[in-house]
Amino acid sequence: MITVRFVTPGPHGPVQDREVEVPPDGRSLMKAAVDAGIDGIAADCGGSLTCATCHVFVTEPWLERLPPVSADEDTMLDYTADERRANSRLSCQIHLTPELDGLTVELPKRQY
Repeated sequence: MITVRFVTPGPHGPVQDREVEVPPDGRSLMKAAVDAGIDGIAADCGGSLTCATCHVFVTEPWLERLPPVSADEDTMLDYTADERRANSRLSCQIHLTPELDGLTVELPKRQY
C-alpha cells in the first residue's frame, strides 16, 4: 500500500492531517482523494485536465520526485482558486507509484 498524507490548512496551522492508504495500482492522487472523501478536492472535471479543482501544494522532498509539469497542466494551474505557488500541482496529474509512498500534500485554503 502507498500512504499519502493530506494536510488541510487553518489560520494557525493544520486543521486536519489525514493519512490515506492507496493500493499501488497507478491511480491518480485526485482519485485517491475523492475515494477517501478528502474535502478540498472537488475534481469537477473527473481528471480530464479541464479544471483546477484538484489543486494541491506538494511538499519537499516529494516535489522533486514528480515528473515535470506538462504544458496543459501549467496552463490550468493559472486558474486555481488559491494563488499558484512553485510547488502547485494538479492532483489528477500525479499518478501514485510505490516511489511516492509517504507523499505529503497541502490543500489550498480557498478550495473549500
